[in-house]
Amino acid sequence: MNIKARVAGVGMIPFKKPGQCEDWDVMAEKATRLALEDAGLSYDQIQQAYVGYVYGDSTAGQSALYRVGITGIPIVNVNNNCSTGSTALYLARQMVAAGVADCVLALGFEQMVPGALGMIFNDRKRTLDFHLTKQTEIQGWDDAAPMAAQQFGGGGVDHQQRYGTKNETFGMISVKARRHAANNPLAIFRDPLTLEEVMESKPLYGPLTRFQACPPTCGAAAAVLVSPAFAKKHGLDASVEIVAQSMTTDYAQTFEGRSMMSVIGFDMAKEAARQVYEEAGVGPDDVQVVELHDCFTANELITYESLGLCPEGGAEAYILDGQNTYGGKHVTNPSGGLLSKGHPLGATGLAQCYELTHQLRGSADKRQVDKVQHALQHNLGLGGACVVTMYGKAN
Repeated sequence: MNIKARVAGVGMIPFKKPGQCEDWDVMAEKATRLALEDAGLSYDQIQQAYVGYVYGDSTAGQSALYRVGITGIPIVNVNNNCSTGSTALYLARQMVAAGVADCVLALGFEQMVPGALGMIFNDRKRTLDFHLTKQTEIQGWDDAAPMAAQQFGGGGVDHQQRYGTKNETFGMISVKARRHAANNPLAIFRDPLTLEEVMESKPLYGPLTRFQACPPTCGAAAAVLVSPAFAKKHGLDASVEIVAQSMTTDYAQTFEGRSMMSVIGFDMAKEAARQVYEEAGVGPDDVQVVELHDCFTANELITYESLGLCPEGGAEAYILDGQNTYGGKHVTNPSGGLLSKGHPLGATGLAQCYELTHQLRGSADKRQVDKVQHALQHNLGLGGACVVTMYGKAN
């Protein structure tokens, strides 16, 4: 059985800086209520829930959803680093596709603290040991640079060594992100940036500067997935469907070669995209809008190639020709992406779902992309996991 899950409702609250947000459970409750309202459903119609977060204690999902209703349904807590939100979406979609449930909630939230990401448990072996060991083997370790900046900046250096990509090309992605975010009232950073400002901000690692890194963010987002039969029975406006979806983890070559691009998920993303295109029967040329995991500009640039939006080695030309924005081949991150919308880890994948659902509905306001028929989502977590999702208009 492979029932195509419909997106009946989406909800998202404005993303904010740490210290400026409400408590995590309040944010989660608000996003859930917005998704239910958007769907035209009540919480007692939800049959299962998958709740994603990274920086929270076990069963935080129950604590959050008990604020909405206490109905005895299965609530599964999900933690998959930065791909947590789309992992919750993946699990919810699987339940609908398999015919196990007809109405499933996917929720993601995060309450973060200021500063760069780091390991939480320092009294035991690190979970990223495979990746950090390979990273150190390839490029050494810089005590002065944040861990994530070394990882993704190293991927940028790898791309530069292969293809001669200029530092400024990475910086152009941040300029584009701010320009898009100016039209998103839910984004954390909406003020424009010039390329000069980006390049003159504090160096982080390799080609990366401070304005090329996503900020620590607090926020929440949710989606209600239903079967077509459930949508019809309840008269729901479920016009967006998940056409195909794939989740991959690391491959052997990630740790066997000497490629930082592989270490930060290029191979996972390439294979997940291949599976999605094959299942959907459409390719990157059939996609009009993309929300992808731009935690750093280097990852956005590399992901253009792993998703097949441009040929491998062709990302610089793709950017310089304006193919990644309005009027180009694809509009990438119309929401402003992680760079400008923000990156509350557990919520990010569902915030991407929120944006693409509105793009397919034609309700994205000033961000609206023309004639959207297919929308692609890419959400990555080191450690690792990558979820790629193709959305389309339901027949």
